[in-house]
Amino acid sequence: MTAANAPTPVTPSPSALPAHGEIKDIDALASRLADYLPEEQITRVRGAYAVGEHAHGGQKRRSGEPYIMHPLAVAGILASLHLDAETIIAAILHDTLEDTGLTRVQLEASFGTTVAELVDGVTKLDQVDFASRQEADAESFRKMLLAMARDLRVILIKLADRLHNMRTLGAMEPDARRRIARETLEIYAPIAARLGMNAFKGELQDLGFRTLYPDRYRVIAARIRSVLGNRREAMARIEGELKARLAADGIDARVASRVKSPYSIWSKMRAERKSFTQLMDVYGFRVVTDSVAHAYQALGSVHALYKPVEGRFKDFIAIPKANGYQSLHTVLFGPFGAPIEIQIRTGDMDAVAERGIAAHWLYKNDTGPSNSAHSRAREWISGLADRQAALTSSLEFLENVKIDLFPEDVYLFTPRGDILSLSKNATALDFAYAVHTDVGHHAVAARIDGALAPLRAQLASGQTIEIVTAPSAAPSPHWLDFAVTGKARTAIRHFLKRLQHEDAVEFGHRMLERALDTLGSSLDLIPAEALEQYLQQHSQRRLEELLSDIALGNRLPDQVAAQLVALHGAVVGTAMHRREKIRISGSERGILSFGNCCHPLPGDDIVGFLSPGKGIVVHRTECPNIPELSRNPERRVEIEWDRNVQGDYRAQLRVEVANRPGVLATVAAAIAAAGSNIENVEYSERSPFAATILFTLEVKDRKHLADLIRRVRRTGVVNGVYRYPV
Repeated sequence: MTAANAPTPVTPSPSALPAHGEIKDIDALASRLADYLPEEQITRVRGAYAVGEHAHGGQKRRSGEPYIMHPLAVAGILASLHLDAETIIAAILHDTLEDTGLTRVQLEASFGTTVAELVDGVTKLDQVDFASRQEADAESFRKMLLAMARDLRVILIKLADRLHNMRTLGAMEPDARRRIARETLEIYAPIAARLGMNAFKGELQDLGFRTLYPDRYRVIAARIRSVLGNRREAMARIEGELKARLAADGIDARVASRVKSPYSIWSKMRAERKSFTQLMDVYGFRVVTDSVAHAYQALGSVHALYKPVEGRFKDFIAIPKANGYQSLHTVLFGPFGAPIEIQIRTGDMDAVAERGIAAHWLYKNDTGPSNSAHSRAREWISGLADRQAALTSSLEFLENVKIDLFPEDVYLFTPRGDILSLSKNATALDFAYAVHTDVGHHAVAARIDGALAPLRAQLASGQTIEIVTAPSAAPSPHWLDFAVTGKARTAIRHFLKRLQHEDAVEFGHRMLERALDTLGSSLDLIPAEALEQYLQQHSQRRLEELLSDIALGNRLPDQVAAQLVALHGAVVGTAMHRREKIRISGSERGILSFGNCCHPLPGDDIVGFLSPGKGIVVHRTECPNIPELSRNPERRVEIEWDRNVQGDYRAQLRVEVANRPGVLATVAAAIAAAGSNIENVEYSERSPFAATILFTLEVKDRKHLADLIRRVRRTGVVNGVYRYPV
């Protein structure tokens, strides 16, 4: 076969992702900028280079080359995306605030506020003390995201910075290489994918994969080369037939083969549990047309040429992906017994697919389709910025972002016909929060294609979802068990934390008043000056913070009471009043938990023990762990059940039965008939003749459990029924 007949592979064009080392000096960068920037702006870039070179003077990278080569290379990558002069200048200066004596004021004076903000946006928080490197990295990421919300060019600079660092990772220590590669695969490559920048995503993934798993990368890359070499003739024939058919139908199109990367092969082998041969036994091609109309015509042409595989067609032109990606996907039965995967899109869509939001600057104005990817990226980042305000922990925020960097979407319809895209495995509850936070907070059920369904029901593309709400409904902690999207989880957590704080303040007030009462005092008798002095000594701004800390077990009420009385000038002595028990209703959110060792129920005699951060852990007074817990008597809290207790509580039953068919179903039916929900069932002992089954149940109170036990005993199939632990 001649070279002219060889299939044309689709790979990122040199202008999309320049090779490492291509930009070696400022003249090479200026030459690339001359393709699209006026001379006066190139002069500004040269001025920025002079400032950066002087600021980094004497600094070297681990490879030994002058440090300025790194920001120059980053600027070269961004210049290949045709980004504006301010972004190029910020790229050249992006490490100056972090690694040199240059200040933000100096940057602003020389290059303007925008450049200073871009540089500051990618600068790590090195001047703040953190408990761990993970916390520092998470807070730096949070800072960068807030800067991204103001200007998307911040993330473009960061991605180009990370790409060049990955290309030159060999000079780093092995531990640092693995840490940076893992962070790249977990955060930066998914962000590039979420922003539609597939060329960046692909190279970041392959570089990260090669660093973390060098042997696997080498083996898979070698096998890909081998397979492609053996298929050259078959691929050339398919490409030729596609081109001929499109030309015969009068469609102006470019056809090229698509080559899978080592990382995509490896990740699919793991996710889909397929062998290398199964994944590579596919011919991939891309058809790029000059218009949307021709894209749909090309779909008809290729379906006429080869028979399509049923159920394998997706229209991402009519319904774009969340990152703005648009294309027609179809799978055909090929002439060599292997399927043919074809992507069909316009030239503009192809540019957006490779460059994502960066195509917005390539088109220069608001006329290109790139604005779809750009506006969707702004929506996504704006949503993250809104949600981060509800999270106090940077590590929790980072985990929240990771949840949002989903690999696949489901596309759903509202009753009005609007389209919402959610992450794979999203539930009706996630859909409710995607519509509006208030809708999520008051959701009670959903109608999926008209049929009533619970909030935990998983959704599939194409379904029409209607959320049923009730004014009295409110988020529950168990919603976090099936909420998938970051928006839903953040909103639920924020709501529960607010309720937890309100309950903690009220409960902490009762605990402190009880402790003060035993000393013959009360909060009303403590002078405001003494209370303010105590709060200042313990770095607390308001009384509510102190009361919440008491309820959550972070401060002991007896100690706080004694110190407040002492500050008041009274003598602290022994208890002057009988200590009254604190009544609980069981609904105190976030400050009460129930020991799994004894599963206390309303009606049981109970006692509480303060656990730092968790609040009061409730135990039955006959719990076997009480002697151990009583070694810290200062943490003991005398409590009792209120008269009116509502809700379901967990209990366990130990049921001894004859081991014969149908016994489990009979017992389960009796439990259900008693109005109880079974959470879990397991056999603790089993022989050919007998078995012991442990049921984890939900009951209202001790009386409900007793009624349930009597009903199970009356089935006639059990030898014994006991509350567990006894």
